[in-house]
Amino acid sequence: MIHIKSQREIELITKSCKILASVKEKLRQAVRPGVSLKDLDSIAYNEIINSGAEPSFLGYKGFKGTICASVNEELIHGIPTNRILKDGDLLSIDVGAIYQGYHSDSAFTISVGTETEENKMLIEVAKNAFLEGLKAIKIGARIGDISYAIGKYIKEQKLYTPKEFCGHGIGKKLHEDPYVFNEGTPGTGEFLKDGMVICIEPMILQKSKKIKILKDGWTVVAQSNMKSSHHEETVLIKNGKGIVLT
Repeated sequence: MIHIKSQREIELITKSCKILASVKEKLRQAVRPGVSLKDLDSIAYNEIINSGAEPSFLGYKGFKGTICASVNEELIHGIPTNRILKDGDLLSIDVGAIYQGYHSDSAFTISVGTETEENKMLIEVAKNAFLEGLKAIKIGARIGDISYAIGKYIKEQKLYTPKEFCGHGIGKKLHEDPYVFNEGTPGTGEFLKDGMVICIEPMILQKSKKIKILKDGWTVVAQSNMKSSHHEETVLIKNGKGIVLT
């Protein structure tokens, strides 16, 4: 069931998202060759706690990190370990915060040191796919219109997105209705309404949409073993438009 947020709830989610945006900027500044994934996780944890919030992911279904840190062929849900980042790596960071009971959620992909053409392309496609989904939000639109816009753009780039994972609603819970898939049929699904808060999160794969989950039970990897990317923002629907909060 989709929950339309009250003005008070929107204010709390907006504050949570503002905290998260600041955390993301600190993380971006810290990404460089020689830094470990655990170093980045500690930065995120301290920033969230010092801002009066809590990490959304830490302990979620047993997850052992504040951030999901996914490197190269790892698409999502990478566990932050002692792995040291190298020049030319492609890193996706997913992070969430809880402020006074309300969640925010966002992800970005960034080159470590030297930005290769492959890295640049994957980062841009993930961002642009998100923007295509965002543009699909308008009066009278449905969830399927967002999904279709994202999937159409990804296909035009001759790239792929997995069917197993998608975006979602957010609020008192990290994952709420509706699910926001990265492929879909226009004119289907729930109507978009003011007061809805959703996470739109394109995930980009090369060569094939096939993925596998590693033995750790979390890390989702491209079966092609080629680099992948991920971009996510928390979005409020207001006056028939999507407003990025993170």
